[in-house]
Amino acid sequence: MVIKTPPAWIEDQLGNAVSAIGSARPEDYWPEDYRPGESRRNHMAWAATPTVRRIGIADLRAALAQGLADFRASRTDVIFICVMYPLIGLLLARAASGYGLLPLLFPLASGFALVGPLAAVGLMEMSWRRERGAAVAWTDAFDVLRAPSIGAIAVLGIVLISLLILWLVAAQAIYDHTMGPEKPVSAAAFVTDMFATGGGRTMIVVGVAVGFVFAAVAFSISVLSFPMLLDHYIGIDTAVRTSLRAVAANPVTMAAWGLIVAALLVLGSIPFFVGLVVVLPVLGHATWHLYRLLVPRPAAGQAETAPGQPGTAAGT
Repeated sequence: MVIKTPPAWIEDQLGNAVSAIGSARPEDYWPEDYRPGESRRNHMAWAATPTVRRIGIADLRAALAQGLADFRASRTDVIFICVMYPLIGLLLARAASGYGLLPLLFPLASGFALVGPLAAVGLMEMSWRRERGAAVAWTDAFDVLRAPSIGAIAVLGIVLISLLILWLVAAQAIYDHTMGPEKPVSAAAFVTDMFATGGGRTMIVVGVAVGFVFAAVAFSISVLSFPMLLDHYIGIDTAVRTSLRAVAANPVTMAAWGLIVAALLVLGSIPFFVGLVVVLPVLGHATWHLYRLLVPRPAAGQAETAPGQPGTAAGT
């Protein structure tokens, strides 16, 4: 037995995780879905057209409470994982602090929400394991790399990253057309021009509207897709369709969830993104529990909940 330094041990753990990408078989990763008999038949019926429940605001509170409980149960491990997020935020802010990239500072910060679900997949893996009564450590977050559906998760992640890039391109184009192609002479002058000139106010209105469209698309296709792909061996098309159905069936509640996520991310970014160490894991775990409320999984020998039936915490 060799005693390693913490960096060497972490490198070894990550190396093992990377080397195990996609190594688990579906029947090993989801044994309850592949058990012969009625359990398997129930899963096949579920996977054809997953049920979507209608939920209410009380369900959002329940999901957040459960997410907070998951965070408290593995606080040290989760903070260890999520400390990278404020560091990434600070690096992005530093990269955009040059006057040439200053107009992209807000789009970069707000665009983080577009790829947030991808960043939270490891946290959902921890909630998934804790739900099954397993002991959870920070290294379990990387076990998602073993999942048979890791390819579909990666493809959906690329889609979200592409949306982020398109949003940055659109934000730059909006700035060029409203404020002109010249670089800001200073940060103070840039802020003044935003609020004191017609072009600046136009940039704010158009930028918020276009950003909302990007955020709505990313949210609608991903809010349930990642936990579904983690929980079941299904196609990415089924996961995305179910996510869209859930948003369509719960427009007010899901809009409220989107606002909650956006508000918490803003609060977590002040000051210096430090709050993301807590906000991101709570939201990641809460997203898993929101998925459980929206897409119930039938027990063996039981019928599925009918579409439109209220959620467990509160219905609409």
